[in-house]
Amino acid sequence: MLMKTASQSLNEQLCARFADRIRNRLLAPGTRLPSVRLCAKQQGVSVSTVVAAYDQLQAQGLIIAQKNRGFFVRESASNRPFAQDTQAHAAIKNIANAPVDAAALIRGMFYPVSHKPQPGMGVFPADWLDTRFLPAAVRKVTSASALHDLSLHYGDPKGDIGLRRALSQRLGALNIPAEPGQIITTVGATHALDIISRTLLRAGDCVMVEEPGWAVEFARLDALGMRILPVPRHADGPDLEVMEQYCQLHAPKLFVSVSVFHNPTGYCLSPNSAHRLLQLASQHNFHIAEDDTYSHLAPDHATRLCALDGLQRTIYVSGFSKILAPGWRVGFMAAPRDLVEPLLTTKLLATLTTPALLEKALAWCIDQGQLRRHAERIRSRLDQARARSVKLALAHGCTFAAEPAGLFGWVETGVDTDALAQRMLDEDYLIAPGSLFHAVRKPGGLMRINFATTQDTAFWTVFARLRDNST
Repeated sequence: MLMKTASQSLNEQLCARFADRIRNRLLAPGTRLPSVRLCAKQQGVSVSTVVAAYDQLQAQGLIIAQKNRGFFVRESASNRPFAQDTQAHAAIKNIANAPVDAAALIRGMFYPVSHKPQPGMGVFPADWLDTRFLPAAVRKVTSASALHDLSLHYGDPKGDIGLRRALSQRLGALNIPAEPGQIITTVGATHALDIISRTLLRAGDCVMVEEPGWAVEFARLDALGMRILPVPRHADGPDLEVMEQYCQLHAPKLFVSVSVFHNPTGYCLSPNSAHRLLQLASQHNFHIAEDDTYSHLAPDHATRLCALDGLQRTIYVSGFSKILAPGWRVGFMAAPRDLVEPLLTTKLLATLTTPALLEKALAWCIDQGQLRRHAERIRSRLDQARARSVKLALAHGCTFAAEPAGLFGWVETGVDTDALAQRMLDEDYLIAPGSLFHAVRKPGGLMRINFATTQDTAFWTVFARLRDNST
């Protein structure tokens, strides 16, 4: 909320807020600003304050007024992003009149809105990942001679062999038959999905993606020029009738799926749906990228397509940024034998190789059982957090559109969460409106919450107040 101070008037604060958004391209050129009266209502200030702020923005060349139409962001050489981190931080906090999108959630990971727990984030709080064994792992693999060799030579393009052997054993426990030679390490799971897309698809190709689905995946595929075919996701799996129609009409080459603890619903694939989906893939000759990012939170016996298919048409993707070390950016994929070399070529063209030092340290964590014990602690803590978050959500008038499971809750609020997200940002909370998780944004009452960051009664109190005031 804007508050009068000795150093800055209300109209100066409002002007600065819009200026930051415009310069950091959080309000794109051509974006229409709220009307004077609407802005005054949203910000809790007088109409004259908004008029004065808009006048200042015009004087700075940031916006233009169009007769009988309103105020619009102007394309100008001065509308360039600031280099300072402090300005980037302010821009994230002041996004309140632009729709919260996938890019905003990503920026929020690097420039947090505030020190409050953030319900819209897709990661665990940093204090949950206080892994004291990581420094020991790095020291273990960086003796003087080892550090010299690791620093002066590129690593194996497929990734450190010790890590790939450890991953092969881990996948074996999930009944996924992947030899070390079928595994390629990547710079996180997102990089693995990008390599798969760039290898199997060309601009204009059709790719099926579950909807609701991961906001970043929609944005990434759109940026690559792919034709996105949204597949409704149900509790037991994707809508196979819709997929059948897509196959007959568009001959898609790829389907991107989250089988276990689907984001954002928390759904898990049923064995029956999995078998029918694999039959469809065989019949219509498309590959499946199975994103198992949340595998460390799920039981080993959960249904996974790659286990049933044996890595014939499926490509397994996972990583360790969520559960262990976000800054290490270690991910991987396990692929059919005939796709290993094409995928590796794409990796070589993009990154040459991946950091062997961190891969060796991760292999040590796996071999010593540190990762397994850490994951057990996280699962136990998450179970407790989920129970508290669900109780608070229900107590504050929300319902769950899907049975609460995993890291995320798919919550029905009863109000337009796009509009609510804008108002929550003024209270230093970044939420993830449900429209983000669709290929084409459609305002609605759903939002995704992170169970690890919604145990705070203060958040739900603010949420309920703003929600009730908007109805």
